[in-house]
Amino acid sequence: MHKRRFLHATACGAIAGIAASPTRVAAQHAPTALRGPVLLTVSGLIGSGNRGALDPALDQMMAKQKVAFTRARVWDFAGVAALPARTIKPTLEYDNQPHALKGPALLDVMRASGVKVNDRTAFFVRAVDGYAAHLPAAEAERRQFIIATHLDGRPLALGGLGPLWVVYDADRFADMVAKPVNERFANCPWATYHIEVKE
Repeated sequence: MHKRRFLHATACGAIAGIAASPTRVAAQHAPTALRGPVLLTVSGLIGSGNRGALDPALDQMMAKQKVAFTRARVWDFAGVAALPARTIKPTLEYDNQPHALKGPALLDVMRASGVKVNDRTAFFVRAVDGYAAHLPAAEAERRQFIIATHLDGRPLALGGLGPLWVVYDADRFADMVAKPVNERFANCPWATYHIEVKE
């Protein structure tokens, strides 16, 4: 996967939007069941959701990245981490070393968001820097993708690869092992913050 450039203006716009009106943001985007800030927004072909439509004034990063939705299911770290977790140990391209990544199955999070997965379902996975990947549900199931919350026993950090990362164990698949390590994770946007469900 090619190196990605952080979209500084996008991030600054999002921070400015949040700082401008924290009370309105909390009222609009923090359903009472959440215990912390929203880290993942799932939109598209979901269930009833737990938040309303995108607000272009306050959802600055999503608006700048052309995200649009009328409803979504939002998750905080505790909500994602509370789902049954799996641990994988892929060799990562950044240091060419195996690391333990832990988190729930991507499909479990999607089903908990009200997604009815079928053979046409696909996920458009987006990272905070704007990098995005199209991931068919069939591939997510076959390769057992997770939404990683922890790296080597520690929560994934914002500014590193987290706080959430859609990823799989490339070392388990011969077709991926045959590729250079930096070409195995094109469908794995780190710092994942939005997933759109499509057919």
